[in-house]
Amino acid sequence: MNQPLILASTSPYRRQLLEKLGLCFAAASPGVDERREVGEPPEALASRLATEKAQAVAQRFPEHLVIGSDQVAELDGELLGKPLTRENAIGQLRRCSGRAVRFHTAVCVVNAATGETRMEIDLCVVVFRPLTEAQIGRYVDREHPYDCAGSFKSEGLGIALFERIEGDDPNALVGLPLIRLTRLLEAFGVGVL
Repeated sequence: MNQPLILASTSPYRRQLLEKLGLCFAAASPGVDERREVGEPPEALASRLATEKAQAVAQRFPEHLVIGSDQVAELDGELLGKPLTRENAIGQLRRCSGRAVRFHTAVCVVNAATGETRMEIDLCVVVFRPLTEAQIGRYVDREHPYDCAGSFKSEGLGIALFERIEGDDPNALVGLPLIRLTRLLEAFGVGVL
């Protein structure tokens, strides 16, 4: 199949992950409202937003296969969004210290020409080691993880914050589950290998 691919995201992290597969693709902003619906479980939120992002971009690119993804981090049912500031990042990491955080990362592929939609979700659990205030402050000042849910970059120094990671795909934690995406693309006739 020679259908062009487009990533429904402006995230540089997702773009870098998709580049690992060696496929030609473009990227476009989905422009989707990412607010949580009342009572919406984290995994349902991630699934809905991944699908809405892919569908929004598919409307603008009717001949493409569109990839949408979304990640929701939760600590005891509370969503952990992007901290945006140093103070918020420190607060998030303080709450995560010594605890397990669940990351629900959904990926959706839409064939814009036919409307066929397939979606999968990955669950990754990050168990943080107990962290001191000084460790948290030094980490935040070195990596500035203000645009990352959970206030860390696992692909960088953030890995030093963890006791362990439990999950099937380390890429999912960064924002795009490549194992699941490869399976979805193959279902649409796109061979990665």
